[in-house]
Amino acid sequence: MAYDEKTLQALISGELPWAEMKDIMSGTKDPERFGGILKILQSMVSFPEKILLPLTPHLFIVQKGPERIVKCDCGYEFGDYRTNWKYFSRVRVRDSEESLKALYHPDQGVDPEWMELREFYCPGCFCLLETEAVPPGYPVLFDFQPDLDTFYRVWLKEHLD
Repeated sequence: MAYDEKTLQALISGELPWAEMKDIMSGTKDPERFGGILKILQSMVSFPEKILLPLTPHLFIVQKGPERIVKCDCGYEFGDYRTNWKYFSRVRVRDSEESLKALYHPDQGVDPEWMELREFYCPGCFCLLETEAVPPGYPVLFDFQPDLDTFYRVWLKEHLD
């Protein structure tokens, strides 16, 4: 089933009622949805570079000239999409009992010897982009490195045939 732009906009903004969102998630994926989502996301940002793939609600892989980079919706550029964007973000590490207990209920038993929270912020707009709860000293996670060429070759082939 194809969805109109108004429905996709509500889906992106989190304003779609749960029942409708559940139907969309569990239903057959319509071939026009990805293009529709990209069109809406592109209209929501002020930068001219073409969005190739959304990574998070605020981060996108975009085409900038011959390069593909990660960019925040504020316009801040993190660099090549094949490099972990988190290395170029502002990071707050919550690794003390005091900083962790500010977020967790005392009964949850958060122990800074077992866990630290890393909060990754955009250096341009200071938006919280992602949080990791990991053991102290654990390497920074690289969540997702898509194969854009294959994705677009396969996706375009399926939708143009």
